[in-house]
Amino acid sequence: MTLPRALVVLNMAAPSRERLNAGCAPTFLAAGASREDLLGALAGAEGLLCSNALAVDAALLAAAPHLRVVSGYGVGYDKFDVAAATERGVAVCNTPDVLTNAVADFTMGAILAFSRRLVANANFVRDGDWSAHKAAPPLGVDLGGRTLGVVGYGRIGRAVAQRARAFGMHILFHDVFTEPPDGLPAEWRSLPGLLRESDVVSLHVNLSEETRHLIGGTELALMKPSAILVNTSRGPVVDEEALAAALHTGRIGGAALDVLEVEPPPANAPILRAPNALLFPHVGSATAETRQAMLDLAITNLLAVLGGEPPPACVNPEVLERALRRS
Repeated sequence: MTLPRALVVLNMAAPSRERLNAGCAPTFLAAGASREDLLGALAGAEGLLCSNALAVDAALLAAAPHLRVVSGYGVGYDKFDVAAATERGVAVCNTPDVLTNAVADFTMGAILAFSRRLVANANFVRDGDWSAHKAAPPLGVDLGGRTLGVVGYGRIGRAVAQRARAFGMHILFHDVFTEPPDGLPAEWRSLPGLLRESDVVSLHVNLSEETRHLIGGTELALMKPSAILVNTSRGPVVDEEALAAALHTGRIGGAALDVLEVEPPPANAPILRAPNALLFPHVGSATAETRQAMLDLAITNLLAVLGGEPPPACVNPEVLERALRRS
């Protein structure tokens, strides 16, 4: 039996490669492969397994006339032209759920780092200021009794809220629905209302035209001067230049960003020089267990479609009948 051909643009260990070899005929390209090599390798491929950072645009899809599935490694798919894929009958898959706890833990860690000034105090010791009897960093604050505003009350947003409740925080949320789906104590607010009331604002929305620069200068001006902004969703949800300006003027208390508008950021990015900013290299889901679970699900999605079966996680399920029929 001839196995369906797939292009794999991900680095992985031998067990994952063996699983792919058992279900398809994979061609492996390095994650940094040129666009020319990528387009050439796609000519006969029925499946593509890649990072969600790869731009799967209309031109790339046009170069792959036999493609039936794009399986992304990650929950976001804003770099994938889903409309173009749908038009061609190509299933687009992602890896939701498996990274919920890792990202929620990371988000809570960022909140704790700010509230207890962990980085400033660690640097105080490392830089020799404690030994030199210099003035210590300002005291931190308790989270109990403070308000967390969650923008985007999906799986990750609710998991963050669950953790914050354990610290005694009051939960506000903003989403298209007004009743908390988990039934736990949380109050809906309009976005302006949430920004005005929250001590910590945590962003957990998908990137779309509606959410691009959802938080800009106007929104930052509504926040408390002591408030912290945390973004573990997508970089362009926040207007970085406006945020950098707000941090420089002390308009808000600080920001923790695991995602940036451009990754990695250019050396002259204003956010790199902004005070009270904790910046991380997109590692919210970066635990060994979570990354392996993401890869396992991405492979499962790919092999399911290539084998004529519905995948566990498809963002355009309306094309599945067409995609599976071609198996």
